[in-house]
Amino acid sequence: MTQFTKLEASSRAKAGKGAARATRRGGQVPAVVYGAKQEPTLIALDPRLVVREMHKAGWRSRVYDITVDGASSHALMREIQLHPVTDQPIHVDFQRLAAGERMHVEVQIVFTGEDKSPGIKRGGVLNIVRHTVEVSADPASMPSSFTVDLSQLDIHDNVRWNDLQGTENVTPIVQTPNFVIATVAAPSVDEAAEAPAAAAPAKK
Repeated sequence: MTQFTKLEASSRAKAGKGAARATRRGGQVPAVVYGAKQEPTLIALDPRLVVREMHKAGWRSRVYDITVDGASSHALMREIQLHPVTDQPIHVDFQRLAAGERMHVEVQIVFTGEDKSPGIKRGGVLNIVRHTVEVSADPASMPSSFTVDLSQLDIHDNVRWNDLQGTENVTPIVQTPNFVIATVAAPSVDEAAEAPAAAAPAKK
């Protein structure tokens, strides 16, 4: 079941660069909600809300419940434009979701149990091949993230698509069956040699 993040917004009457600048002068971030065969909705957001969301992992696949003048719609945050000097948000694009219409989203992978992995404890190196996976999903089952437990991985073990949790009702865009997400590689020769050397007592 999709978890919705609520966003309160106010409506904007006019489009265009001049109107957007006026919105920013008023202390808000101009934004637009488009898609689902409806007319674009012009809105304005509290910049603190935008900054909060953009610093959360996985915002590109998070489904937002946007409320404007009492009416709500579900949408994905597709793009955040930043000021070239201050890095503050200056415009946001949302894509409205339609029930039953599958969407392509990039979903972040959350890795857990790294500190318990026997392979990593023995000097193995976690090599992450993919931090995100692009998938096709219905809005009703849109995941905000996938998780994977690394606690049982030894050296030369790997994590594949089928090992991820939270992939129900989604389809990866990658065509390779059960593709690799991460591996635990053996330590390099130099690292392996340094370990016993560091453990050896100094000679007097």
